[in-house]
Amino acid sequence: MASERTFSIIKPDATKRNLTGAINQKIEAAGLRIIGQKRIRMSQTQAEGFYGVHKERPFFKSLVSFMTSGPVIVQVLQGDNAVLKYREVMGATDPAKANAGTIRKEFAESIEANSVHGSDSAENAKIEIEFFFKPEEIVD
Repeated sequence: MASERTFSIIKPDATKRNLTGAINQKIEAAGLRIIGQKRIRMSQTQAEGFYGVHKERPFFKSLVSFMTSGPVIVQVLQGDNAVLKYREVMGATDPAKANAGTIRKEFAESIEANSVHGSDSAENAKIEIEFFFKPEEIVD
């Protein structure tokens, strides 16, 4: 297994309910290390840039509004097959379809307020990490 990095956001619905510690416990219990983490308030420009791939989708404005509605925790995770492992820990986007024990099954409020975001590929993880982190902010 190859060690790799992935990107995570703990979304405003979860930070509002003080779930950062509980989510971090699930991440670490899965064998992933948190090697970069900071609490930020995503600006309109940041949210529009980060989610730009969805610009033409009907949910884009709602997504940007939600992601700027409160603080988020952006994270760099590292471990063997980190992208796949974190996607398994997160669970399905729709919490109703997520497996028991996953972050979204336990903590999500809806498809949009589903508590976490995770990269869908190693390539996108690199892009997403560089969007929010300077190299010196990541300590492995």
